[in-house]
Amino acid sequence: MSGPLSNVRIIDLTDEKSIYGVKLLADLGADVVRPEPPTGDPLRDRGPFKGNQSLWHIFFGSSRRFVSIDLPTEQSLFHNLLTKADLIITGPEGFGVSETDFDVLQADNPELIVVDVRSFGREGPWKDYLAPDLVAGALGGAVATTGDADTPPLKNYGELNFMVSGAYAAIAGLAGLYVRREKGAGQVVDVSVHESIASCLEHVLMFYWYHDRMMREPVLPRRGSLHWSNAYVVFQAKDGGVMVTPTPDFDRQLAWLIEEGVQEDLIDPKYDLPEHLVERIMKTMDILKRWVATKEAEPLFLEAQQRHSPYGWVIPLAQMADNEQLRAREWFADTVTGAEPVKGPGAPYHFSETPWALGVYGDTHPLSEVMEDIGWEVRS
Repeated sequence: MSGPLSNVRIIDLTDEKSIYGVKLLADLGADVVRPEPPTGDPLRDRGPFKGNQSLWHIFFGSSRRFVSIDLPTEQSLFHNLLTKADLIITGPEGFGVSETDFDVLQADNPELIVVDVRSFGREGPWKDYLAPDLVAGALGGAVATTGDADTPPLKNYGELNFMVSGAYAAIAGLAGLYVRREKGAGQVVDVSVHESIASCLEHVLMFYWYHDRMMREPVLPRRGSLHWSNAYVVFQAKDGGVMVTPTPDFDRQLAWLIEEGVQEDLIDPKYDLPEHLVERIMKTMDILKRWVATKEAEPLFLEAQQRHSPYGWVIPLAQMADNEQLRAREWFADTVTGAEPVKGPGAPYHFSETPWALGVYGDTHPLSEVMEDIGWEVRS
């Protein structure tokens, strides 16, 4: 493959916690090899399926070559494969990880970069704990913020927690490659899924730590679709949902409501005083709820965009599949497989000089065949 990482060789020893990070790097042109046992990668058994192919694996396993390795009989070939890598990304449940001494590998190749992604990192009292996606989200604090105040926490769709840790793994790999280019030295990058999730809590932790400065309760309730400022709410329009907010410019929103003749008493000067800010928010959102109910979702969203108001149209999945913005940017991509092509999500970025491309999702090959094909010496 061509691409901005076409000169980078990566060995993919990841599990579900970090395979998305390898996908990001593979789709950017890195030469990625993913070893698997003769019985096949266990992640191939994850649904949903199309025929006998895992659509999950087709998406996350794109743009790389798969090799079948019978450990321990082919241990020496496996070791030789690892010695030729620029970057190895691992997970504790990844193929061959428990059989590999990475200290020896790095002693033989001081420029080798190893990104090690574990549930709780390599140190600390929880370092040996395991956490599937839901547990990772719960222990990282994200689950505590989901759901409504009077319901149990909700699990987000898919495995968004592992998408986060996968993205961090890709960033870690790129950072390691940059340091090696600048200083000629490799290193181990310890990525914790737990810390990756906690790092995305942003204002949640800030609200908790500094609640006394903000005159709030120290423990924030689950709010469903509500932001803790109460100024971001999904309201029901005539034909769908719209996320509505008067921020960042309350006066601009007020001017729009005045044009519509629904401003009520928001023009009262008292609402400009800091001590009436909460009251102003509550009054504004109450008016907006009733006003949005008289509108159609898409025209309201488009007008808000013209007015530089950050409304969000809640687009149904059926419409996402034919979204004009995604279609205009040729976002959807066909993954070429041994059977018929599978259309799926594309890249989150466009490169002007080194275009992104989705590589072939191919069959599994013997290790020796792949090593010979890419010009790596085979040692017995």
